[in-house]
Amino acid sequence: MLLKVKSLGLLAGRPVAIIHAETAKKLNVHIDERILVESKSGSIISVIDIAHGLLDEDSIILSEEIMHYLKLHNKNEVEVSVAGEAESTHYIREKIKGIELDKEKIEAIISDIVSNKLTEAEIAYFVAAEYINRMSMREINYLTEAIVKTGKKLGIKDGIIADKHSIGGIAGNRTTPLVISICASAGLCIPKTSSRAITSAAGTADVIETIAKVEFSVDEIKHLIKKINACMVWGGALGLAPADDKIIQVERLLSLDPEAQLLASIVSKKVSAGSTHVLIDIPCGKSAKFTKGEGIELGKKFTNLGKRFGLKIRAIITDGTEPIGNGIGPILEMQDVISVLKQENNRPMDLEEKSLFLASELLELTETAKKGRGIELARKLLKSGVAWLKFQEIIKAQNGNPNRKLDAAKYCWNVMANKTGRIFEINNKKINYVARAAGCPGDQSSGICLYKHCKEKISKGEKLLTIYSESPQKLNSAKNLYNKIYPVVIK
Repeated sequence: MLLKVKSLGLLAGRPVAIIHAETAKKLNVHIDERILVESKSGSIISVIDIAHGLLDEDSIILSEEIMHYLKLHNKNEVEVSVAGEAESTHYIREKIKGIELDKEKIEAIISDIVSNKLTEAEIAYFVAAEYINRMSMREINYLTEAIVKTGKKLGIKDGIIADKHSIGGIAGNRTTPLVISICASAGLCIPKTSSRAITSAAGTADVIETIAKVEFSVDEIKHLIKKINACMVWGGALGLAPADDKIIQVERLLSLDPEAQLLASIVSKKVSAGSTHVLIDIPCGKSAKFTKGEGIELGKKFTNLGKRFGLKIRAIITDGTEPIGNGIGPILEMQDVISVLKQENNRPMDLEEKSLFLASELLELTETAKKGRGIELARKLLKSGVAWLKFQEIIKAQNGNPNRKLDAAKYCWNVMANKTGRIFEINNKKINYVARAAGCPGDQSSGICLYKHCKEKISKGEKLLTIYSESPQKLNSAKNLYNKIYPVVIK
């Protein structure tokens, strides 16, 4: 069926087409079923929505994702037909049943995800199957290979390419900008491609975006590396692992991060970025993603998976029992980062010490520092201001302003201690829930500022934390959630 394109500037985050109800009858399709949209520039599978008054029977509204992919303009014509079920849906059903998938089946799933042949619901079933039934190391290896195969390669240069990654889940914990600044100031080439938040209040890309641009093309990244030997950018804009980026969108909706996908996601992106030496931070604790025992096993899997792809990976188990730093949320976390780099008196020392430790491990892993001397070098680079200078260089190269004024949102609510005692627990998951209810990570100035950490004394009526939000409605939602789940326990 030939239909005329009507553009409404619709950004759906995925291919979406809207057709008239009568047109849907003629095609015999229903909401969320697939159609094939074809033009002179190519074809794409899209899910459909159905409307009455928005368009005529001979028209079709296409999301900007389709418009861009097929290079279409308003009033162009496209051929529309029913698209059958993708073959890979059968393999997803197998995984739901607990069947181990072979290389060809996993490649088919990943290929269909990249080609937009699977709906968000079908990808969600795949993520859920990974989470419930888990994957063998053989499947994880195939999954990693498939993600690498369907993406671009950064291909920066030969020699040592360093990287550091945290598996996340810990509120605050903004060590990456500090580690990158310290290690890059030591001369390491370290092109950091970071993710946005999946389950936490902010990812590294969300935090860097408060003061600099994070979306760059592959060629622009190569220019940055040639110029300053480092960067801190959002990996999703590079197309290094488009399948993983699409899966992450669904993971974010589900607040799920299956171990298999975690392993494949991180390693595939490091391979695509050309990394040779990678430090993995695995925070463990009661409210972290993993217990210590699980973290140790995960570390072994990272090391073994890395070897298969020629990566030298060192997995480090760190304390994930509580948030790291004082700020939780993009701007508040950037305030912490800058205060450490500038060595301000009120800087969060837990964030500083953890960053120094991770930096020392990466310096020793790459043999930039001798074994046992990494911490000495890392501390010297931070204390002398050299790391701060490197950070400023990176931010300016990314069209940013390292001295931008960073203010928390104007709406706030102070939480006071209801009794005298010590901070017994600050639950990472719960505190992230509250921060996200306040507007994180989308609202950059929203979040939580902590004034106390675990084991510290507090008096009744003393300020425990402040919740910030850009709207009174979201602040009220965060307040109600806090009073319902109580993320902080005093004993």
